[in-house]
Amino acid sequence: MRFRRTQRPGFWLGFIDFCTAGLFFLAYMPLGGLQDELDEILGRRTQRYWKAYLLGIPTLFLYTLVWMARIAEELKAKALALGIEGPHTSWWHMFGWNTFGLLLFGPAVATRRFFGTLNRIEAELNRRAEQDDGR
Repeated sequence: MRFRRTQRPGFWLGFIDFCTAGLFFLAYMPLGGLQDELDEILGRRTQRYWKAYLLGIPTLFLYTLVWMARIAEELKAKALALGIEGPHTSWWHMFGWNTFGLLLFGPAVATRRFFGTLNRIEAELNRRAEQDDGR
């Protein structure tokens, strides 16, 4: 099994991150292994979250939001390529909930869908790896 954390509670992670103004994910991305998992799933080295966070400060975190939305869109494409049925995260889902839903737990809703897609991708990749090992 390559991916061990296929049941991440996206809503709560998003809620905690919102309450800490993004500082939670500064620690969670590298220490929780999320950054490396995204790199492996997307097949490339993604920009480090701490860089996106720092570049977000002078842009009122618009840069960070666009970075997250782009990753979300790539995850959606990966889920579709693996044949995983929706609902999926997407650019507009991440961007919309983080901007227009800001007062209604929007970031937590966006993060819930993001991790929902990520969890299903990781579970599917684990399933396929087990199938390949069984041959």
